[in-house]
Amino acid sequence: MSVTYGAGGGTSAHTVALAKDIHEKYDVEVMAHLTCVSSTREHVESMVEQFKENGIENIMALRGDIPKDGQVGEDYQYACQLIKELKEKGDFCIGAACYPEGHVESPSIKEDIQHLKEKVEAGADFLTTQMFFDNNVFYNFLYKIKEAGINVPVVAGIMPITNAKQVSRAVQMSGTSIIPYRFKMMVDAFGDNPEIMKQAGIIYASEQIIDLIANGVKHIHVYTMNKPDIAEGIMNNISEILK
Repeated sequence: MSVTYGAGGGTSAHTVALAKDIHEKYDVEVMAHLTCVSSTREHVESMVEQFKENGIENIMALRGDIPKDGQVGEDYQYACQLIKELKEKGDFCIGAACYPEGHVESPSIKEDIQHLKEKVEAGADFLTTQMFFDNNVFYNFLYKIKEAGINVPVVAGIMPITNAKQVSRAVQMSGTSIIPYRFKMMVDAFGDNPEIMKQAGIIYASEQIIDLIANGVKHIHVYTMNKPDIAEGIMNNISEILK
């Protein structure tokens, strides 16, 4: 289970406590997020010590969103710098983000994959993709990074779109430009009806996951946005496949 850290450029003082609570109460693996764009080395060192003290072994190391006030720190500009430092400071399993169509700030997918390679060389143990709505985008991405010599496990990131307002934000965050016709028609047809849109979004995400599993993808992360009913809906749809 992934515990975020200041999504959207905000801050969070509760990442460690929540991750520890989930791990101890429910006996599930947790992964705490750590962003660096507005952090100091002293803050990162403090977080590392807190992770160690609370038995948190998995970290998603991210640059993070630029804060709303535009202020960034001087110690870290890129996620690879944070990853390298975390590897030096502890025996953590470290994840990093990747973008099947390239990061929105990157001029090309080729350059973005080069930056991705730097994350892996710095010590990232696995990669998790931003959301995508066309599985072929993911399959093509896997081919490209393999050609570039990136061989760590890649987790497919799936976000169920359960209301029409999510679409523009999702596109902005993920950098995706490929919106399947079937997905667009779903949003156009059901976007004005929240309950139907929610059900349709769960079904669409479930079908994506089924296709990924059928094509041999072993690692899938669902961005539930803290909505347990969405996670439950997807699990109900695919439970027999997972047996």
